[in-house]
Amino acid sequence: MNEKNIIRKEMKESLSLLSKPYYEHYSYKIANTLYKHEDWINAKVIGITISKEPEVDTYQIIRRAWESGKAVVAPKCHPKEKILSFHKITQFSQLESVFYGLLEPIKEQTTEVNPEDIDLLIVPGLVYTREGYRLGFGGGYYDRYLPNFDGKTISLAFHFQVIPQFPIEKHDIPVSKIITNDEVINIK
Repeated sequence: MNEKNIIRKEMKESLSLLSKPYYEHYSYKIANTLYKHEDWINAKVIGITISKEPEVDTYQIIRRAWESGKAVVAPKCHPKEKILSFHKITQFSQLESVFYGLLEPIKEQTTEVNPEDIDLLIVPGLVYTREGYRLGFGGGYYDRYLPNFDGKTISLAFHFQVIPQFPIEKHDIPVSKIITNDEVINIK
């Protein structure tokens, strides 16, 4: 098992130990910090994944976006090409369960949105460095999407998901900010 996969495995174990009360409390703190951030305030179109525990809860963030009149676009994976597309959702019933129990937009009920039309992309991950590099779940979908994305990027993480270092490859693109339950890490 390579170093990245060992780090992934250890972080999944750490996340599995997070109790429901702490999971809710930390997710709420992270969301409230996000709502005060200028990138959130100024964004009209927000790209965000539909969270699956133990990832930071995005359901409350999506509801807040809708209540604030923002458009929400969620990712759909295309496993054959290993690429992502983002589709506008206006209600949770426009989602369906796909592989690994992930919820994704139903193509027939949603409209695809181009990368240049997304103001703020909430980039998921499992582990982060303070320099904004991230280890995802291993599919490489965001690694392929980010080079063509010019908008703002923020990742949401529990404080223990930020570690000193892991192997960085030359194609890795850092996010601009990481919001944890303890702090906002500004990268560039």
